[in-house]
Amino acid sequence: MDTINLAIKFFRDCGLFIYPSLLIMALGVTIAVERFIFLSKARNENRKVWAHVLPMLKKGKFKEVLDITTSSDAAVGKIVHYGLTRMLSPGRREDYDAAMEEGMMEIVPRLEKRTHYIATFANVITLVGLLGTIIGLIKGFTAVAQVNPSEKAELLSASISIAMNNTAFALMVAIPFLLIHAFLQAKTGEIIDGLESAKMSFLNLVQRIRAEQTAASGTHPH
Repeated sequence: MDTINLAIKFFRDCGLFIYPSLLIMALGVTIAVERFIFLSKARNENRKVWAHVLPMLKKGKFKEVLDITTSSDAAVGKIVHYGLTRMLSPGRREDYDAAMEEGMMEIVPRLEKRTHYIATFANVITLVGLLGTIIGLIKGFTAVAQVNPSEKAELLSASISIAMNNTAFALMVAIPFLLIHAFLQAKTGEIIDGLESAKMSFLNLVQRIRAEQTAASGTHPH
C-alpha cells in the first residue's frame, strides 16, 4: 500500500507535464507490443513456409511451389513467388535476382514500419521531462522570492524535488524504450537476413537445376 501511495504522490508532484509523458509512454508501448507480435509472427511464418517449399524446390517442383506461394502471406513466400513468376519467361540469374530484389523492396519497409517511432518517443519524452523540470524550477524560484526568509529553504527544496520528478519519470521510460528499439531492430535484421539467405538458396537451386536440365537435354536429345 505504501508503494501505491508513493507512486500516486510521485505522479501528483510531477504536475501537468506528466500527462504528455504518459501519452507518449502509452503510444510507445502500444507500438512496441504490436511490432513484437508482428515480427514474431512473420519469423514463424517464414520458417514454416520455407521448410515446406525448400524440399520441393530441390526436386524442381516449381509449379507446385508457385501454387503454394501464390496464396502465401509470408514474406519468404512472396519473394519466392516473385522469382518463380520471373522464371516463366527465359532469363538469366541476374533477372531472377532483380525480380526477387523487387519483392524485398516491397517487404522490408513493412518489417521496419513504425519501429523508428520508439526511438523518437524516447528522445521526445526526455525533452518533455526536462521541460517540465525547468518550468517547475522557474515556478519554485518565483514562489521562493515571495515568501519569508525562514520558509525559503523548505519551499525551494520541495520545488526542486517536484521538478526533478519529471526528469526521473522521463528517464525511466526513455531508457527501456531505447533498449526495446534496439531489440526490435535486431529482430527485424534477423528476419531480413533470413530472407536474403532464402533468396540466395533459391537462386543457387534454380541455377543448379537449370544446368542439370540443360546437361540432360544435351545428353539425351529429343
